[in-house]
Amino acid sequence: MHGPLSAAWLLVALCAATGAYCLLRLRSDVEEQRRTAGGEALMGFGMALMAVPAAVLTPPHWAWLLYATVFGAAALRALWASRTGTHHLHHLVGTFAMAYMAVAMAVRPEAHAHHGGAGAPALTGALFLYFTVYVLWSGARLVPAATAATAGSETMAAGWGDRPELARACRLSMGIGMLAMLLTM
Repeated sequence: MHGPLSAAWLLVALCAATGAYCLLRLRSDVEEQRRTAGGEALMGFGMALMAVPAAVLTPPHWAWLLYATVFGAAALRALWASRTGTHHLHHLVGTFAMAYMAVAMAVRPEAHAHHGGAGAPALTGALFLYFTVYVLWSGARLVPAATAATAGSETMAAGWGDRPELARACRLSMGIGMLAMLLTM
């Protein structure tokens, strides 16, 4: 990622914490939580790795190709899963965006390695617009869930992996992280 070091490290921390929480959701008793938690953990940790400042670590060319392969396979899995429900389409867009950013970083000339400008501007703009709308929409959905969670005592008994408002907050965090990563391309 290009940009200020402190912002990049904050993005790394945010994405890694999100990935760690998604791993906790794998232990949930709620099947829907477990179903999406693994893919979201992959996204969180993948975003954390990609957000490491270029001044600290510049991955070799083959690492970007590996990221593109992993997230391309995850995009195909999300495409297959989208047959059963439209909520998988967001995972498809997210994994596609990660594969796209990895490919853009793999094919950029080394002379422009630290100056941004990777990727197709139209596709980057479309993904940026999608994630902007997603962040605004998911943030608006999170507000009522937070007030409802404090009203009932039955939600306080739920485990950390079974809290839907925390899962939504993680998705919101990853959306914000994706916006930051697309902005610096």
